[in-house]
Amino acid sequence: MLTEAFDDTALAGLVADATAAPSMHNAQPWQFHYGRRSHTLTLRADFERAMPEADPSTRALHIGCGAALFNLRVSAAHHSLDTAVSLLPASSDPAVLATVRLGIHPDELRKPVDEALAVLHPAIKDRHTSRFPFDERPVPEDIRARLADAARTEGADFAFLTPIHLETVLGLIRDAEGYDRGDLAREAEQQRWTRNTTSKAPVDGIPDYAFGPRDASERATTRDFAGTRVIPGRVRVLFEHRPQLALLSTSGDRVMDWLRAGQALERVLLTATLHQVSMSFATQPLEWPDLRWILRDPVFGTGHPQMIIRLGYGSHGPRTPRRPIGDVLTIEP
Repeated sequence: MLTEAFDDTALAGLVADATAAPSMHNAQPWQFHYGRRSHTLTLRADFERAMPEADPSTRALHIGCGAALFNLRVSAAHHSLDTAVSLLPASSDPAVLATVRLGIHPDELRKPVDEALAVLHPAIKDRHTSRFPFDERPVPEDIRARLADAARTEGADFAFLTPIHLETVLGLIRDAEGYDRGDLAREAEQQRWTRNTTSKAPVDGIPDYAFGPRDASERATTRDFAGTRVIPGRVRVLFEHRPQLALLSTSGDRVMDWLRAGQALERVLLTATLHQVSMSFATQPLEWPDLRWILRDPVFGTGHPQMIIRLGYGSHGPRTPRRPIGDVLTIEP
């Protein structure tokens, strides 16, 4: 059972680990509510942080919340806490995404700690999105297999793109980036989630120091958060010639699948971080329905594409800010 040592400070630590997860434009679209009597954390979607232009279905919002849920599971395992997770427990309230009941078993019935989860805990603080160049060194086959196993454990598929498929997807990413820049509403929405750090320290969004350099070859897969703006002093450098991209997909494409995709994504990212593999995202074509459905490998692809991940060796990227715990956690008196 929960011990007396599990106090509000320990609870805040669990939630801090959860909120270290990635989310679209670092919007951090989640809220946590803790019930003392039930020892239950409820994860709620914060739809006020949704992006109606780029994510009208809230698919990406739910994937981010799923990633936060996975971090919570890892943190609980690290602290030797039993958990019982229920997805979408309240059909009448779509904002309630999951409940996590902590320490539900008497000591004599405690389940063994999930060591496979606990071992991932150090990677929570080390994982960062890198919009900087990687070198040309390939990710070894054994690590690729571990990443695929990580996704499979959470009910998703993960596969590096074959050479021919890679060229197709690179073209789709460039097409989507062009669509974004030509869509004034999307451009404005993206700018609302970028932060100028010369005025004040941000708590969410993408700070200017995390934009990364421009790609001199115009082949970079990462989203350029500068958009059509010119950032004085921003350098242009060459990124890797053939980026290593992987596609994460699920068999279904409903809210439950998006939450599972988020958990699978974070398990992949934490596993990659433990093996010193850096990563970023290339979500642009996923945000255009006419492009998303042609992302699958025409020969080997199955399921619904949920995330495109760029992996390699290089800078892990700077930390991006997180909202204060008091803004995302409420505790039942």
